[in-house]
Amino acid sequence: MIRKGSVMKLFPGMAEEYKRRHAALWPELIEAIHRDGGKNYTIFHDPETDLLFEYIEIEDEAVWASRGGDEITQKWWDYMADIMETNADNSPVCRKINEVFHLD
Repeated sequence: MIRKGSVMKLFPGMAEEYKRRHAALWPELIEAIHRDGGKNYTIFHDPETDLLFEYIEIEDEAVWASRGGDEITQKWWDYMADIMETNADNSPVCRKINEVFHLD
C-alpha cells in the first residue's frame, strides 16, 4: 500500500459546489478508482485559502499514474474544470506533497 497526498485549489466561492458534486460522485467513477487500486480516499478543504488536501492509498504507482486515460475520469475532470484550477486537459492542477510522518 502506498500513501499519496497532494494539494489542489478551488476557485473562490466554489467550496459548496465542490462538496455538492462529490456528495453525488458518479458510481462509474467510484468503480474506476477502486479498479485502479485507490482506497481510503479523503479530501479536506481549507476555507481560508480554498486549498484542497487529497489523501489516497493506492496499490501500484504505475497503474494509478495512468488514470485519466479512461473516459469516465476525463468526463469528471471536464465536469470539475469550472470550479477549480486545471491543466490544459482539464485534469486538476495537483501539487504532490511528501509524507514526513505516519502513525498507525
